Amino acid sequence: MSGIRMSSVAVTAENCENGEPQAPEESHQGQANIPEIVEPEDDDAEEQEMLKYGAKHVMMLIVPVSLCMIIVIFAIRIITMYDQVSQPQVYLVYTPFNDQTKKTTGSPISDAVLNMLIVLGLVIFMTCVLVLLYKYRCYKVIEGWLFLSSLILLFMFTGLNLHEIVMRFNFAMDYITISLIVWNFGVMGIISVHWKGPLIVQQGYLLIISAMMALVFIKYLPEWTLWFILGGIAVYDLFAVLCPKGPLRILVETAEERNEPIFPSLIYSSTMMWTITMAEGDPVSSYNPLNSSSSSSAQGSPPARPQPEMEPEEQGVKLGLGDFIFYSVLVGKAATADDWNTVMACFVAILIGLCLTLLILAIVKKALPALPISIFVGIIFYVCTRWCIKPMCDQMALSQVYV
Repeated sequence: MSGIRMSSVAVTAENCENGEPQAPEESHQGQANIPEIVEPEDDDAEEQEMLKYGAKHVMMLIVPVSLCMIIVIFAIRIITMYDQVSQPQVYLVYTPFNDQTKKTTGSPISDAVLNMLIVLGLVIFMTCVLVLLYKYRCYKVIEGWLFLSSLILLFMFTGLNLHEIVMRFNFAMDYITISLIVWNFGVMGIISVHWKGPLIVQQGYLLIISAMMALVFIKYLPEWTLWFILGGIAVYDLFAVLCPKGPLRILVETAEERNEPIFPSLIYSSTMMWTITMAEGDPVSSYNPLNSSSSSSAQGSPPARPQPEMEPEEQGVKLGLGDFIFYSVLVGKAATADDWNTVMACFVAILIGLCLTLLILAIVKKALPALPISIFVGIIFYVCTRWCIKPMCDQMALSQVYV
């Protein structure tokens, strides 16, 4: 503790009787003892340590988010399946109002709003189902649900994308070889995500799953509907995390009460998370909130057993896979516009929004939604770059004006 500690001055009984206080004892150097000023604790070291780990945590999120968005960008640019101009349009069944069906209001904005409400209602319903299953400890049902989703993405969509890449670059490869590659890739992913494996492998597969899901949304959602869904999901994220009765907040609070981690296939973690059965661990963030709390799990341990405090190097950050998906959807949609200025503007906007979210998180020290700031900043950057900066740059290039 910082403060001033006063050294004692002895007064003997004899001097007290004579009414004379005794002079302070002299030190070895012949000087009187004076009040000793205790130097305050070195707060600079603590601040530097916080800054170090704070910057480390920021990079732990910026790097994987950037990698996921880069995967989506190059997939859009390389794989012809995602070319919305030359390929026939097929939309998800959840978006019935589009120009490919007879169900349309005649206005693309009205169709987009109706489709957004349908998709948002489906998201809310499925989130509530997930919360109820978790609340009543139906862990096997949740595990089966997530396992089936990973199975479809890692096998079916990997096969489709690999086939398109082989056709795009005219590789000499038969279907048996493609099947073996897809089988090994999918099995390794299922083991790493839903059981255990090296941390870097688990993180890589989570990023690939997020990128594949983002590509599905980009290809199978109408353009106007996609933008309205991005805005609607960002607003819903605020309600789900910050509202006292929000489903994601209930999920986090339930996990904290039970001292259990959320399923690792729902969140990206910079620390190892192995769970077949629910294992001990510090509370971690849920599907969308950011949380820089430490996390550790030991398979098969009872949840009630106290967990020893971890070293700072073992602390990690958590970000929901839904955040990776919708970040990549925004940047991937910008990549379909065939303008690298728009792509880079949205890319930078997502990272700026993420840093602002982490800054607010450090101030308020509570779980926050990661989507709203990044999504709204990204949409603003997209509109300004696509409809203002790009036409200006094109006109300057035609007029041979260089800045």
